[in-house]
Amino acid sequence: MATANSFSYDVLVIGAGGAGLRAAIEAAGKGVSVGLICKSLLGKAHTVMAEGGMAAAMANVDDRDNWKVHFADTMRGGQYVNNWRMAELHAKEAPDRVRELEAWGAVFDRTPDGKILQRNFGGHRYPRLAHVGDRTGLELIRTLQDHTVYLGVKVHMEFTVIDLIVDNGRIAGALAYDRERGRFHVFSAKAVILATGGVGRAFRITSNSWEGTGDGHALAYRAGAQLIDMEFVQFHPTGMVWPPSVKGLLVTEGVRGEGGVLRNSEGRRFMFDDIPDNYKPQTASDPEEGWRYTQGDKSARRPPELLTRDHVARCINREVKAGRGTPHGGVYLDIAWIKEKLPNAAEHIKRKLPSMYHQFKELADLDITKEPMEIGPTTHYIMGGIRVNADSQESTIPGLFAAGECAAGINGANRLGGNSLSDLIVFGKRAGEYAAEFAKTHAAAAISDAAVNDGMKVALAPFDRSGAAENPYKVQSDLQDTMQDLVGIVRIEQEMQEALTRLAALNERASRAGVEGHREYHAGWHTCLDLRNLLAVSEAIARSAIERKESRGGHFRDDYPDKDPAFATFNVGTERASDGSMKVTRIPIPEMPAELKQVIEEQKQ
Repeated sequence: MATANSFSYDVLVIGAGGAGLRAAIEAAGKGVSVGLICKSLLGKAHTVMAEGGMAAAMANVDDRDNWKVHFADTMRGGQYVNNWRMAELHAKEAPDRVRELEAWGAVFDRTPDGKILQRNFGGHRYPRLAHVGDRTGLELIRTLQDHTVYLGVKVHMEFTVIDLIVDNGRIAGALAYDRERGRFHVFSAKAVILATGGVGRAFRITSNSWEGTGDGHALAYRAGAQLIDMEFVQFHPTGMVWPPSVKGLLVTEGVRGEGGVLRNSEGRRFMFDDIPDNYKPQTASDPEEGWRYTQGDKSARRPPELLTRDHVARCINREVKAGRGTPHGGVYLDIAWIKEKLPNAAEHIKRKLPSMYHQFKELADLDITKEPMEIGPTTHYIMGGIRVNADSQESTIPGLFAAGECAAGINGANRLGGNSLSDLIVFGKRAGEYAAEFAKTHAAAAISDAAVNDGMKVALAPFDRSGAAENPYKVQSDLQDTMQDLVGIVRIEQEMQEALTRLAALNERASRAGVEGHREYHAGWHTCLDLRNLLAVSEAIARSAIERKESRGGHFRDDYPDKDPAFATFNVGTERASDGSMKVTRIPIPEMPAELKQVIEEQKQ
């Protein structure tokens, strides 16, 4: 059996995106030793792809905004199955976290009087997103990375965690390998924070980077933690559809926030055809009112292109299926039309959306200041994840914390654009704070040699299955097709049951997946190990979606197209049973305090 190097920290953070970095900063500031593991190079986390901005009710552009409006918007967007305490904390604390970033050196766009500029985004009543052009995630990572290095946090780059190690029901550490040489490493820690991002690579069309293989979700699940809301997968309405090499690559919602409109192949702004009743009072009655809203007119209501992502994605899907799509299977997103309204439209677009201009020019040879973009829905974000305590971010396993996309609760059935970046820094900070406190008050748990040896044995098994073994790339490709086709934007019972049958077969094929050669930079071997995680999260998504027999937020069932009030009273949970099978449960949602109910009622007008 291979040997393993050893490291010991008070707090181990797994994941170096916005949540992981913010957690590491907070824990290090509390005086404990902190280790940080990142799957790729530091600064390359998927957070850099978040473009539009971070939502925080700072009221810099519209003085009617405050935490209560943000809270109500978040709960409405999540269809009221959110963890209301997390939504409350997020709305209250996001402005301070943004100001903190500014103090650490983040350079935000500015209003004429020098305040942090905020833009419109889908589902937000007022302009709320603090931003840096359309490169906000990059600025967030740059700022947090610099501060992490300044504090002396030890960073382990290009490491992948294989399994968490648990001792008598408490977290003890993690087993990992370095991607360069394939050597094993054991990390002992009093507390562990998971901040590993999403699961998009389980689907064929996704905006997620190669890292989004559900690692944190699956690590927690295999260790015995509970997952919730896994049925709620967000399909971002605007991903590139051409050329094929970039299909699914994100097109920021900021394009629509700056006045971009959606049209079908007939030139019709189809979003005006389908406005949900609960959003009609806040939605523009005609294109002219929608335009005035994007230009800061406080008397105007938002255009329907800025409705919630789940609704916009389904409307686009409807147009394509009805034969009113573009030549490459999408619809048109047009920002070039604003030349009818602004004298220097081209310069305005390049200044406000520099990355989008560059992305389409370089990858599709298209000038967005002159031509509309072809876009379509892309798997973007999962609202579901590890069940955590709202205040501390501790999971159902003592000493194991989670933050960011791999943690669940704040978003409910659907995430509002821009809430993700502020979620990272609000709950990354809380996870780091409470993990440090846990580490200070608990001794290290024991690392079992048997657990380490078993983990290494499982990890090395693909090398014993060379020759006639299954190709891991083909297994992953078939998994992506299964999830895209059978558990995608529109779902029905029969197809999801078929998906479970296929997933069982894919699990069996994955157990036969093999590779040859040595362990250094072995992408095939890495794929074999990623398959364990992808298959676990895919099964959780499918089983949870079957359990929720209604349509709500990012979960739409053609066989149950309406919301059912009975399903608003619980979250769907998944956990590992004693026999290794996946158990599905219903977890009652606690009663919301009267004062928060009052806030929601006040904001419904």
